Amino acid sequence: MRLTSFTDYGLRALMRMASAPGRAFSTAEIADEFGVSRNHLNKIIQRLAREGIVVTRRGAGGGAQLARPATEIVVGDIVRLLERDQALVECFSPDGACCVTAVCRLKSRLRAAEAAFLAELDRITLADVVLPLPHPAGV
Repeated sequence: MRLTSFTDYGLRALMRMASAPGRAFSTAEIADEFGVSRNHLNKIIQRLAREGIVVTRRGAGGGAQLARPATEIVVGDIVRLLERDQALVECFSPDGACCVTAVCRLKSRLRAAEAAFLAELDRITLADVVLPLPHPAGV
């Protein structure tokens, strides 16, 4: 299974936020740490905020932080949220068409594999995968 960069960056950002609960992280700070686009990360943080996973504050001292403890945030739920608009294969999308649908024996197995993948991620919380705090330069 392959996750989109949207989900990858979202998980990284949440893992970083979990390393310092209560601390607000700027999008620029996280984007710089992971070498990702600030614009792309802004979109991810906005979705996470709309869904109540993070809270954001503007201005000096602002940024994003977890809206609840990392022990209460299930990784499978985050993947479902961030991959919401991305079908595993074209025939899984609402308007996906496939010329072999009528005789396909792969689709049900792919659905089962996807369910198993998500079930494994449902067994872990953000607290289980928190990133260690980075060491300051020169330490």
